[in-house]
Formats: sequence, C-alpha cells, structure tokens
Amino acid sequence: MKAVAMWTAGVTLAVLATGAEAQDIGKEGVIRLSFEPLEFHPPDPTEHVLSNGVHVFHLEDRTLPLMTVSAHFRGGVSKFPRTYYAAATALPSLLRSGGTIALPPDSLDSLMELYAIGTSFGGGGESSFASVNTLTRHLDVALDLLGDMLKRPRFDSALVEVWRGRQLEAVRRNDDDSGRLAFSAFNRLMYGDHPIGWEMNAADLEPEDLSRERLEWVHQRVICPDNLILGVTGDVPWVDMLPRVERLVAGLPSCAEPLPRSPVPAIRRESGVFLIPRPLDQSTVVMAHVANMRREDNPAYYASRIGNSILGSGGLSSRLMERVRTEKGYAYSASSLWTTPVKHDGLVGATTSTKSGTTVAAIRLILSTMDEMTTSPPSAEDVSRTVDEIVNGFVFNFESPAQIVSRKIALRMGGLPDDWLERYLAGIQRVSPEDIRQVFKRHLHPDQMVIMVVGNPEALDEPLENLGPVTVLQVPDLGTTPSDATSSLRGGQRSPH
Repeated sequence: MKAVAMWTAGVTLAVLATGAEAQDIGKEGVIRLSFEPLEFHPPDPTEHVLSNGVHVFHLEDRTLPLMTVSAHFRGGVSKFPRTYYAAATALPSLLRSGGTIALPPDSLDSLMELYAIGTSFGGGGESSFASVNTLTRHLDVALDLLGDMLKRPRFDSALVEVWRGRQLEAVRRNDDDSGRLAFSAFNRLMYGDHPIGWEMNAADLEPEDLSRERLEWVHQRVICPDNLILGVTGDVPWVDMLPRVERLVAGLPSCAEPLPRSPVPAIRRESGVFLIPRPLDQSTVVMAHVANMRREDNPAYYASRIGNSILGSGGLSSRLMERVRTEKGYAYSASSLWTTPVKHDGLVGATTSTKSGTTVAAIRLILSTMDEMTTSPPSAEDVSRTVDEIVNGFVFNFESPAQIVSRKIALRMGGLPDDWLERYLAGIQRVSPEDIRQVFKRHLHPDQMVIMVVGNPEALDEPLENLGPVTVLQVPDLGTTPSDATSSLRGGQRSPH
C-alpha cells in the first residue's frame, strides 16, 4: 500500500503500509497488513523577546490568509482581595465591550463588523487574555484596535451597568439549577474564603464595586508588559510581524506594582455528610477529599491520570459508569474527579445525579467501587486501552496553530516545562496496573469523603444519617456575603476545582 500523508494543523503524519499492493485485498489481507511506527512531530513555535522584554511565541502557517494574535496576562481574580472581585471578573469583558478613549462602544463594534475581526476576551483564576482573528489584509487595523482596547479602555458607564445587571440576574437564578448549587456549595465548603470558593453575589455588585476607579486599579496591575506573553499565528513571517508587535506593545504602561502570589487555600480536611434540602425528585451528589497529588513529572502523577480515567473520568467504559449506570441503573452518568494543581493540593472524589429513591444506594456503590481501586489493580487490558485512548487522541492537542501556541503559553504561565505534553505522553505509557493500585492506596480514602447532597431528604431510599452525622446547610437570602461555610452558601456553575 502506498504511503499516505495527512496534514493536520501543520502536523505531518506519515503512515506506510507494507505487505500488500493498493488494491482490493479482502478482509484477511487487511488483517495481515503491517504498519511502520507512527512518527508524530508537532510544529514548535519560535520564541522571541521584544525590546520591552515581552516574550512572543510565533508559528507561521501559510495555509490561509488569516492571522490570530493573542495577549495573555498573568493576573486574574485570585490575585486580588474580595473587594475587587467584581472588577477583576469584569475586566476582560469590559475591555472588549466598554469601548476605548477614542472609540465609543458602538463605533468599536462597527469597525469590528466592517473588517470582519473576530475577538475573544476572558480570564480565569490567575490569568486574563484577549485575542483577535482577522484576514491578513486587515491585520494592521486589527492590531491597532486590540492595542487601543488594551491600553486605553473607556469603561463606558452604560456598558458597565449592562454587565452588572446581567450578573445580578445570574445571581438571582443561581439556585434554580441543583447541579450548579451543589458544585458551588461544595467548593465553598472545601475552600472557604478563598478565590476558589468565591461565588458572585449581590453584595459584590454594588455600583461602587464597578466604579471607574476600581476598574482602572485592576487594569493597571494586570494589563502591563511584565505580565504579558504574546502569541502570533498565521501567514505573516516573523520578519514582517516584528515591527507590528513592537507597535502593539509600545506605550503599554508599566505595571503599577507586582502581582502578589495567589493565596494557598486551606482546604477542609474533616470528613462529613452535608445536605441542602430541595423539594426535588432527583439528588445531586458531590463527594471528595483532599489529595496531595501535584501536576509534576513523576510516576505517581501519571498513574493517577490513568487510574482516574479507569475509575470514572473515562466515559462509558469506566468503572463507575459500568456499576452505577449499566449494572444498577441508578443514574445516567457518574464520574470521578482528581484535580492536580501545580502549586497546592487538589481533590479526589466523584459526582452523580440520581433519583431520590436511589441516592444512598448510589453513594454506597460509588464508595465501594473506589475501595476496590485501592485493593485490587485494574487489568492490564484496562490500562492498555486507557493509554491507547489518550495516545491516539494526543493529536487533538495540536488541531490548529493558534491552539498550539496557546498551549505553549499556558505551560509557560503555569510553571510547567515547555516539553510537558511530550513528557506526559511518555509518562502515561510507562504506567502499570500495580502503579495504579499503589497510587489509589496512598491517595484515595473512601471513608474520609466530604459528601454533599442536594435533594429531598423525605424521599431518599434511607436516611443520610446512615452514612454519618448530617449537617443541614441553608442557602441565605440573596445579597448575603458568605462568612460561614456551614450556614452560608451560594450557587453558581462550577465543578470542584
């Protein structure tokens, strides 16, 4: 069979089949086909440093006359006190929607539409980003507009009020979804008064919380050269991009002060059973405990990734799905979670939603399935299948040049080595069944779970007290600022961190 070459986002995959000609060879001939090892060589962006010290990752791609330029900033809600929570959350959105000193919001929108410039603005706990996507012939216009939004935001008062109104409406609707309520309440319970546990409430959204002074205060500490890494992809070579990105960052004010380190959370370590009563036919269950596993290059970390997939994060073939859904029919879905931050401990546990009459039975089944993982290693076939699924899907980390560059920047900003994905791919292929049993034995303790149930206690299959002493949590009136994790919880859509 002739060699077949495939181009995927700048990645060349060459597959050579031998032992048969390119013709109809039948089923047996297909079975006998042999293949040389797949060679996978993702393109590597080049790194440059501008005159003001800003780092730029550039990946040229001449496939289409398109350019994507992204600005990634260290700095998000976790870097600021709670009094600046709304301003830090709103900043990325208002950079785009709030206009610039030179252009009111409607004029900015008209130019974006006229030149067909796509934008994306957002942020997370420790970072914020802004990007433009444009036809190459409109690149200079797009960069001028991006620079104006970043350097000279207007923070138009009418658009600030629109953002505040939307947030207030979201707060009013927070408790309508039992899943959102369960996850946000669980985060609040586990992390307390820490940015991971914060949820927006009416007390965060007073007009003064989004005053121009507060927005500018946050802007001066985030949108500045010391925090910035640029990403550039498209069909313009670096020699032509250099003066353009130099102009983009020129005039960007220096940081008002260095950002503080994000606080290390004091995660709850006491087990317990918690109930938020709701008159529902279905219960949402979230359970987890602290796990001191970090995202780092060591065998235990890689074993935890494969083990977590086998336990419950791997979809229909996982243990929890087989037991909870297929065998017992307790729930449509059940999944495990094992978070592995770089700088602090994470959580290991599971989530599910089940009808009220099978709530405690589903919890017991999840706990017993977890316990099995601590005593008996998975089969070699399960490990091999899981590794193959990850390896075979690895190419999807490199679907587009912009994705490749964004991942490179994320690794740099997250404190991980530039070759982290390659290390990860090699590490998971060395995991054995006994490695998985050992890592679960050391880090998973079903009897130490914090169990959160949102549901109707009168309709459960058996009293929750059979699992341990129960603390009933009441959601406060709208506008209350949480101060006690056992009595003051708000809802919001997030899974456990």
